[in-house]
Amino acid sequence: MPDQKPIKILLMEDETMLSSMYQTKFKNEGLVVATAPDGEAGLAKAKAEQFDIVLVDIIMPKLDGFAALKELRSLEQYKTTPIILLTNLGQEEDIKKGQSLGATDYLVKANFTPSQVAAKIKEILSQSKK
Repeated sequence: MPDQKPIKILLMEDETMLSSMYQTKFKNEGLVVATAPDGEAGLAKAKAEQFDIVLVDIIMPKLDGFAALKELRSLEQYKTTPIILLTNLGQEEDIKKGQSLGATDYLVKANFTPSQVAAKIKEILSQSKK
């Protein structure tokens, strides 16, 4: 399928080093990446263009990941878009809160390499197309 359009990812991550590390890995995997340093900027980008999948850190300035997730799910164009919480918060209550707000998946950064996150994105997107 050479005419397949590239997968567009929105990454909301306030840690510059992590953001650029994920960005590099995703680009090497052939994914198109837009980044946002906080929840407000991420929502503005999400409203301006449609992404195939959104990765959201929970602890961010201006608007945290839970609030960004809730806001994204309230937008018609993101009702069914996969949204993954990618965070360092691994507490059971955080995971439950993320799921209750509509997160497609919940990944604790310390447990996944950027390669594994890229593989997870592709897996989720292939399942959502079925």
